[in-house]
Amino acid sequence: MINRDKPWLIRTYAGHSTAADSNKLYRTNLAKGQTGLSVAFDLPTQTGYDSDHVLSRGEVGKVGVPVSHIGDMRTLFEQIPLATMNTSMTINATAAWLLSLYVAVADEQGASRANLSGTTQNDIIKEYLSRGTYVFPPAPSLRLITDTIAFSTRELPKWNPMNVCSYHLQEAGATPVQELSYALATAIAVLDGVKASGAVPEHAFPEVFGRISFFVNAGIRFITELCKMRAFTELWDEIGRERYGITEEKHRRFRYGVQVNSLGLTEQQPENNVYRILIEMLAVVLSKNARARAVQLPAWNEALGLPRPWDQQWSLRMQQIVAYETDLLDYGDIFDGSAEISTKVEALKAEARAELAHVQSLGGGTSEEVIAYMKRKLVESNTARLHAIETGDTKIVGVNAFTTTEPSPLSAGSDAIMTVKDDVEYEQIERLKAWRSSRDAKAVAAALDDLARAAKEGRNVMEPSIACARAGVTTGEWGGTLREIFGEYRAPTGVALTMRAQSSEQLADLRTRVKALAERMGETPRFLVGKPGLDGHSNGAEQIAVRAADTGLEVIYDGIRVTPEQLVKTVQERQVHILGLSILSGSHVPLIRDVMQRLRAAGLSVPVVAGGIIPQDDVNVLKQLGVAAVYTPKDFDMNRIMDDLVTLIEKRVEEEAA
Repeated sequence: MINRDKPWLIRTYAGHSTAADSNKLYRTNLAKGQTGLSVAFDLPTQTGYDSDHVLSRGEVGKVGVPVSHIGDMRTLFEQIPLATMNTSMTINATAAWLLSLYVAVADEQGASRANLSGTTQNDIIKEYLSRGTYVFPPAPSLRLITDTIAFSTRELPKWNPMNVCSYHLQEAGATPVQELSYALATAIAVLDGVKASGAVPEHAFPEVFGRISFFVNAGIRFITELCKMRAFTELWDEIGRERYGITEEKHRRFRYGVQVNSLGLTEQQPENNVYRILIEMLAVVLSKNARARAVQLPAWNEALGLPRPWDQQWSLRMQQIVAYETDLLDYGDIFDGSAEISTKVEALKAEARAELAHVQSLGGGTSEEVIAYMKRKLVESNTARLHAIETGDTKIVGVNAFTTTEPSPLSAGSDAIMTVKDDVEYEQIERLKAWRSSRDAKAVAAALDDLARAAKEGRNVMEPSIACARAGVTTGEWGGTLREIFGEYRAPTGVALTMRAQSSEQLADLRTRVKALAERMGETPRFLVGKPGLDGHSNGAEQIAVRAADTGLEVIYDGIRVTPEQLVKTVQERQVHILGLSILSGSHVPLIRDVMQRLRAAGLSVPVVAGGIIPQDDVNVLKQLGVAAVYTPKDFDMNRIMDDLVTLIEKRVEEEAA
């Protein structure tokens, strides 16, 4: 009889609207054969704000589930036994808080802490570089990560307190070498920090090393991605042996989960995404020696909006067919001995070692110089990636090749994607108000006071945070207390807002038009690129800012996390000639409505354009609000977008002259 390997953990990344709705979704997916949970939190939760904070407007329940206090966490895991569940929580800046809430609920369930298994992502460096849900500066952020690692080593022996996340690096444009080297640099920075802190006894350090897991991305270049994962496993083993002296092989194993590439999902001919997702999954499950420990797949229609339960089920069934119907798990590594694979793996390892050494020479993963360097390199790589798509050097079926198509019945109809109702935010805020009024205010104040003292004194914040959870402290109160002590951080944008020397024929024409505009206006046209709300997906905004500067426009871009009020103030003070709003979190309608109302109230007639993952119905709503143009993932030709922007400025100048 063949001795089959066990399948990887089969997950679906999920969470939206409310804790009750998300709990229902989790229990449904578990009943369908999912074997682990992967929790998506909404942006206020990820950035340490309560649902009624000004920056939370429009963001509540959109990209994940709002968890404002232990009551929400109880509801989220109702009828789900945490003692036997493996739970991955995609949480970073507020990881210590969400882990505290999780542990507090597990304690209430009577689950032994020794049995809790799962992962907190807890990778703040990739937040600075790509995802944008950071809160605190690098040093205190590293301190919080160290606290969770030390606490988990002592209390949660089956928990992975850090999940080094290269997934978002690739989403931000990272090459395979950059994904390898920057992720490994992050792990080294954290491990060195733990060693230097003295928070973990020397004899326990191999266990710490063994509990560092990774969360990676698998793109469409199947062979390269497969080789990247084999390179990851070999480089991690090498770092464990040579840098940290880890002698036990089990502690040096590269343990990783994966979500396959969402960046490559297309709005055009979205049914093609099914094949992309399957091919990308094969890259991380075919090679036994580098097989993922957990896999979660996006849905085929995520480039259109929030997937429905049926769409998630389709991706779940894809995993189950590969795991249970094929003979994949019956055999050893089918790529061992392949000359082509070995050559590619060695080449990736050599390049990654060189880039990692360069990062280390600049000061390591948490130095601000290195963060700025890595961010700049990612923006450059993403620029090159998009340029290759624009020119056709990189072919994407349905986008810039083989574009003739039949209408897709899968994406037809008003219910083709799921939307979060507008009243979700109001109802969450009302529940939050009721929670605050019903708790023991003295107990809350005492718990927050102890948390503040722990942060100031250098004590581990985990037990004080668990005490805060039990007392009924809210996410915003926990985050606000530590903001006062640690301060807040604004990561570098990585964007060079200067016109490059080289240009295409089309770009040269645009530059001529911008120059003529500047002569007519007596000043260079100013373009404000804004990201209202909490959305940290800045890749598109960065590329638009870079290309606009290349056309000769004066670009104003200060990064993520600004309020509509701040944007309108900038339009007024800087006398902006066109405003671009980038929102990928699903909060585009309420936030843009707010911006447009404020512009009108201030008497400003500046043209506004918007970009994001915006369904057609919402495109119509935005245009009714007065937005001049809306761009979605199908609009990959950035010179055409620049042509539109320049035309809008020209029309405005002509109208003012008339």
